[in-house]
Amino acid sequence: WFRLGLFLAFQYPVAIPGVTVANFLRTAINARRRAANPEDRGVPIPEFRKMLKAQMDLLKMESSFAGRYLNDGFSGGEKKRAEILQMAILKPEIAILDETDSGLDIDALRIVAGGVNQLKNPDKAIVLITHYQRLLEYIVPDVVHVLYNGKIVKTGGKELALELEQKGYDWLKN
Repeated sequence: WFRLGLFLAFQYPVAIPGVTVANFLRTAINARRRAANPEDRGVPIPEFRKMLKAQMDLLKMESSFAGRYLNDGFSGGEKKRAEILQMAILKPEIAILDETDSGLDIDALRIVAGGVNQLKNPDKAIVLITHYQRLLEYIVPDVVHVLYNGKIVKTGGKELALELEQKGYDWLKN
């Protein structure tokens, strides 16, 4: 799925002991490149390190983070930043971010939201799943859809999210 340009960020990312963040990302980006061109020999290590450092700086991550095992012993904020880092490196056409705000303190929320905002562009679709308005204070949505019982029951702009915050969900069930 990621080789085809689809990225999924999980509410609770799984730890992968023994696989460093850098090795995971380099393997993933090379798989994506080879899916597009089987002759591709992969991103050269110096180029990858430069790309990784630039994206880690964007997300205010220490360089030592790249050598840690993926999500192993990470705080909630570190897990979410690791996922946004993956999104930044893999450059998907479609990204689904499932409750990216879950488990984040306010500083981590700002950093993660800043990373998402840096990655937004007209050639990328980002589906952001959240139950709370606070994330939308930092990432302004183009469109808001409300799902209830597996169906979209209301669609609007960013003002719909504010209305939900004020009224709750009960008024939509009728």
